[in-house]
Amino acid sequence: MVALIGLWISSQTEAAAQPDTTLSPQALEGIAQVEGEIDRNEAATLARLAAPPDNQVQQLELLGKAMLYDKQLSVNRNEACAFCHTPETGFTGPVSELNRTTGSYPGSVRTRFSNRKPQTHSYAPLSPVLHYNPGQGDLVGGNFWDMRATGRRLGNPSAEQAEGPPTNPVEMGLPDPACAVYRASQRPYRALFEQSWGAQAFAIKWPAEIEQVCDTPGPPTGSTLPVQLGAADRGLANATFDQMAQSIANYEASAEVTAFTSKYDAVLAGKAAFTPQEQRGYDLFRGQAQCNACHRDGGPGEDPLFTDFTASNIGTPANPRLPYYAEQQPDARGYVANPAGASYVDPGVAGFLAEHNLLSHPSAVDLRWRPLESGNIGRVQVPTLRNVDKRPDPGFVKAYGHNGYFLSLKAIVHFYNTRDVLPRCAAHDPGEGTTCWPAPETTANMNKSHVGNLGLSDSDEDAVVAFLDTLSDGFFSRDTP
Repeated sequence: MVALIGLWISSQTEAAAQPDTTLSPQALEGIAQVEGEIDRNEAATLARLAAPPDNQVQQLELLGKAMLYDKQLSVNRNEACAFCHTPETGFTGPVSELNRTTGSYPGSVRTRFSNRKPQTHSYAPLSPVLHYNPGQGDLVGGNFWDMRATGRRLGNPSAEQAEGPPTNPVEMGLPDPACAVYRASQRPYRALFEQSWGAQAFAIKWPAEIEQVCDTPGPPTGSTLPVQLGAADRGLANATFDQMAQSIANYEASAEVTAFTSKYDAVLAGKAAFTPQEQRGYDLFRGQAQCNACHRDGGPGEDPLFTDFTASNIGTPANPRLPYYAEQQPDARGYVANPAGASYVDPGVAGFLAEHNLLSHPSAVDLRWRPLESGNIGRVQVPTLRNVDKRPDPGFVKAYGHNGYFLSLKAIVHFYNTRDVLPRCAAHDPGEGTTCWPAPETTANMNKSHVGNLGLSDSDEDAVVAFLDTLSDGFFSRDTP
């Protein structure tokens, strides 16, 4: 496995040139392949509209899936939600070359990139509504790395998360939520939507210039809501946008996305057994490796979701490959995504609490949480480990950490183990990740209790990785749909 770390370091070094917003031919090829797969999935989903299910829950799941694969819901009609969330990769980033080189993904405007890697959609609907737990002194729940999809308004963090990308300038890029509603009103699933949510859903008087407005990438100049609607029509558009998001969350909660069909689940059910290495990895996971302190495997009455829904700063280094660092100049439309440029430091949850330079803002901040800002600088949501290594083939590269710095499970496990043991790297140090680590992006609120000096051997690290491999869904088929 030392050799594998060496290969990872080599790929890190090759990809660590100055950040750029120009997509390479390899990345464009990977994007084209994913777009083709999205088109095939959309066609198969729309074909089901001819004989939709008569059960309302399944209708909403079908609606949500149709919208998840709908590229028309982006400003340039080229990017579906699924562009960052496909089943083959556990509903996270599906382009190996982007994972390897940029970490984050381009938006509908292809020269704009996000500041973070895509999170997984699978199991996200099981996150609780964001709340403050005074006993543990922590925020718990929500969606997004910075918890900004709180779920407080709709009662569902995943639904509020689904409202972020459509109007995020560096993602799907629409200038107004009403544009998503207008585009949906023209799609083949309109009749099923009206059947599920009511005939009033699209009974909106659209302005004559709606096409021109919605074809203009956000953020809007002038009015924050450039689609000119009367109060009643705006209220209806807002309600329908909420229903679109709730439909997507219904699909994400379905057995297709949140499946519980991993080898780990089979072992719990007595239908399979761990190999000796996997069992050793699980024992380490629950013991010396301290993974279970945050990535909880459940307790009495709990599903094993492998997260505690809190936030933590594990000291991840900045990822110099993020194109976001190069987005400090106005683009062709005059938009500046990252005024800080190369000096940008991801504020984590604190950025949401302070409402500072948010690329999308689907949920309001509870002002009573403002005093928690300083204690949440650098902290990001603890991700579920379910499907953490799900990939279409062994050569497919997945990225890990909120910024995609790590390019293998072995690498991030090695980091957890040795962060505080190995010295700091010099610039372009060839030993990065083996004999040294770069400094953390920020040391504020850094987790020093469960990370940094675990005393694991190389074979221990391999055993933990082997156990994590058992968390990929698809090991067995569900008994029910």
